[in-house]
Amino acid sequence: MVQHIGILTSGGDCPGLNAAIRGLGKAAQDHFSMRVIGFLNGFRGLVQDQMVELDGAMLSGILTDGGTILGTSRDKPHRMNIGGKLMDMTDAIIGTYHRHHLDALVCLGGGGTQKNALRLVDAGLNVVTLPKTIDNDIALTERSFGFDTALQIATEAVDRLHSTATSHERIIVVEVMGHRAGWLALEAGIAGGADVILLPEIPYEVEKIADAIRRRTRRGKRFSIVVVAEGAMSKDDAREVGELLRERDKADSKKERGEASGKLQKFHDEHVGHTIRLTHQLEKLTGQETRLTILGHLQRGGTPSASDRVFATWLGTECAKVLSDKQYGVMLALQSNRLKLVPIAEVAGRKRLVPVDHALIAAGRRVGTCFGD
Repeated sequence: MVQHIGILTSGGDCPGLNAAIRGLGKAAQDHFSMRVIGFLNGFRGLVQDQMVELDGAMLSGILTDGGTILGTSRDKPHRMNIGGKLMDMTDAIIGTYHRHHLDALVCLGGGGTQKNALRLVDAGLNVVTLPKTIDNDIALTERSFGFDTALQIATEAVDRLHSTATSHERIIVVEVMGHRAGWLALEAGIAGGADVILLPEIPYEVEKIADAIRRRTRRGKRFSIVVVAEGAMSKDDAREVGELLRERDKADSKKERGEASGKLQKFHDEHVGHTIRLTHQLEKLTGQETRLTILGHLQRGGTPSASDRVFATWLGTECAKVLSDKQYGVMLALQSNRLKLVPIAEVAGRKRLVPVDHALIAAGRRVGTCFGD
């Protein structure tokens, strides 16, 4: 019997998605004689039955392309906007799955995708996931594809900003992605020789950052590079978030939990501009001209690095083998340089954060990098 496999990409776009689609599609069809179809625009494509045949012509020439030929969205199966209303569309997804006689669905995505995939597993579908995110924060895998490309882009940006920082004797603040995990800021900061690296895992004190920069100035270093993860926050802000989380967790009613969640959302909405405030604070405290560069979506676009192409291809082809062996409800993870299967249930809802005692943080401190603490 020919196995029928569906593929979708969900969440933010990411370098390496097409390489993974190609690896999975070619191995599944050419080596395991499977039929492979793709669903457009993430889980919404499953709901609306928007599909394409992933034949040889579709898979040809996409290895080096950024983005995803299938399109993507952040729609959740259980809370999808349909005509202005949030609706649970799980039953529609199950209907599409069976209409195409699928034996399994492969979901390529990050943390949100893992949670959505688990809901479909709980609904009785056969699901396999591949770890994709530039934040490198998916639990139980040492690496996700997309991270290496984003790291190269962020590092090149820091390298380039050194020129203008030295020419004008400025402080340059560089914001990189990483809402809860600081892997990208940590590695780009170390690779680019940043003088200050601020991570979500280590709340900072602005005065300590300013002191580090003033010490550089006294040693004749008239410029500084500050790499900041978008989710980094001051100790005062971290304390406020902790209090709001405790308030939400202690809430006795749905209404109280909703109010606490609303306060948390308001905090995070206002925190979006924290690097702008930090830039102004550093200029005021040091008396040194300070400029901010926010890399944003530049880190997610463009041609994937050779490393991401190789890793995504490896994941995709190994996924075809997993499907052939009818192993479902799992994510392919990199552990000790080997691909291993881990239950999606153990991945969903968890984050791989930077340990505060990580060897790279120790390395940074030894070369004089300030982490704001």
